[in-house]
Amino acid sequence: MNNHFKGVLYVGLGSISYGILATFVKYANNTGHGTAGLAFAQYLFGASLLTLLSYFLSKKSATKTSLPSSSKYPKLKLMLFGTFLGLTSSFYYLSIQYVPVSVGIILLMQTIWMGVALEFITARSLINRTKIIGAIVAIIGTFLAAKVFETDITLDIRGIGFGLLAATSFTGAMYASNKVSLELPTITRSRFLVYGGLIVVVLFWNTQIIEEFTWMTFFKWGVFLGLFGTIIPPILFNKGFPIIGTGLGSIIAALEIPVSVFSAYLILQEQISILQWIGIVVILFAVVLINSRQITTK
Repeated sequence: MNNHFKGVLYVGLGSISYGILATFVKYANNTGHGTAGLAFAQYLFGASLLTLLSYFLSKKSATKTSLPSSSKYPKLKLMLFGTFLGLTSSFYYLSIQYVPVSVGIILLMQTIWMGVALEFITARSLINRTKIIGAIVAIIGTFLAAKVFETDITLDIRGIGFGLLAATSFTGAMYASNKVSLELPTITRSRFLVYGGLIVVVLFWNTQIIEEFTWMTFFKWGVFLGLFGTIIPPILFNKGFPIIGTGLGSIIAALEIPVSVFSAYLILQEQISILQWIGIVVILFAVVLINSRQITTK
């Protein structure tokens, strides 16, 4: 029971870490820091710290035998899939320039039904009626939470587009976290995923990084965003998910939604309507529904 509680705690803390990220990115934007500089600082710090951690931990465990690789070029595959991480951050940070953070997180979490669609493509035997119903319920909840039915709200189509692109990329990143090169140590896997993210951030933002990045941005925001965006969540998820399973883990990971919405309310003073909270509850119910069979069979 104690070990199970630790697994729940790991995944919960990782979700909270992800949940507060967008609020602080938008807060940094409001204080004059450009998105390109913030994204680059985040991944530069993450890649640097993971490299140091990997170096010292590998020296300590040099006498241990590692599992044989189940595929060719596992590190290269991680870097390729890590590009989804960089794209997720870039598209997500662009999205919240045009829509409130409370709407941006809802758009990002469309990965709930996108994950079901990906599962249908890659492993149709895993799809059942409950998951399909859950995906439909998640979409209904999204319409409520994204203020679609509130006539006094006009959402910028650019924010919606970038948010959906972020969700698509995040679906690929989640697939990589659960499927790619699992034989490698947690720190090594996180390191090469972040390497891939750093490369795509540089390619995505290119000259804007030169214009916006400063060492003040790095030390003031890069360290914070790197810790809460590229270091803490993947390490905690990799520790927690094997203990409690994907079903319960996915439900706890959905804490990211209310945490993000509530942090935006506290720090950015974004107003959250009753209809939005109803939509969030509907989305969380959809997550439970989609993963119900995995929980009961655990």
